[in-house]
Amino acid sequence: MAYINDTSLDAALQDIQDNAEELHICSQEPATYAEATATYSLGQKTSLSMAEPSDKAGGGREAIVAAISDGAVDGNGTVTHWAIVKASATSRLLATGSLDESQVVTSGNPFTLTAFAIGMPDAVSA
Repeated sequence: MAYINDTSLDAALQDIQDNAEELHICSQEPATYAEATATYSLGQKTSLSMAEPSDKAGGGREAIVAAISDGAVDGNGTVTHWAIVKASATSRLLATGSLDESQVVTSGNPFTLTAFAIGMPDAVSA
């Protein structure tokens, strides 16, 4: 059976935690930094808070992104995904995921998100 130590999984999650500078709400799942921050972005939140990696229910590791109550909407549309990016220096897309429910947003309004997990399952054999 394949195996990856929790320390290695935690290192990947720690990279996201260490480099997360913005969370964008997006109209579809972005595949690049440009899509996350411009093409599909309808709003953003800076200064994210994430918990340290911990055990994930069902196996694996996860880090919890704290709830957001004061995100800024700068576009009109329906958001379906979130994207976490590093915006400075070596700009890069760090993680994406779908929202539990799509949400209609209007420019100039705030957005909120409940806390959510970014996780990786345990290794499995191929």
